[in-house]
Amino acid sequence: MHKLYIGLGSNLGEKEQNIRNAIQLIKERIGEVIAESDFISTTPWGYESNNLFINAALCSDTKLTPMEVLTRMQSIETEMGRVRNQKGYEDRIIDLDILLYDDLIIQTQSLTIPHPLLHTRLFVLEPLAQIAPDIIHPILNKTIKELVEEIRS
Repeated sequence: MHKLYIGLGSNLGEKEQNIRNAIQLIKERIGEVIAESDFISTTPWGYESNNLFINAALCSDTKLTPMEVLTRMQSIETEMGRVRNQKGYEDRIIDLDILLYDDLIIQTQSLTIPHPLLHTRLFVLEPLAQIAPDIIHPILNKTIKELVEEIRS
């Protein structure tokens, strides 16, 4: 089994229910969810919108490969109604990101693990710190808790 950490976000429709629905689909299609963060409300990052986000993080045990996880997560996003209309950031019904997968480091055209902006995004780090404060970022060699403290200082 592999430890998989996923970031979840929604800023359209019934945001909290969107996150709950995505978690249920992750349980069914990716693996057992062993930890879930609280939901937090955040402002959009990287673009302007009046729609606040609900963000969360979870940890799952999975037998899937990272590429299988990515494919299934993209399928969940599409099934839930996510439409990618433009390059860059935009409002979305659901957004699922692989944050960490064991201590693996992957950099391909379609997948980068750890998530390349993980260490810069408090809206991802704060929920992740609730469920895995002592997990070490495999490139930066710092705990999630340390990364949160760096951004806050």
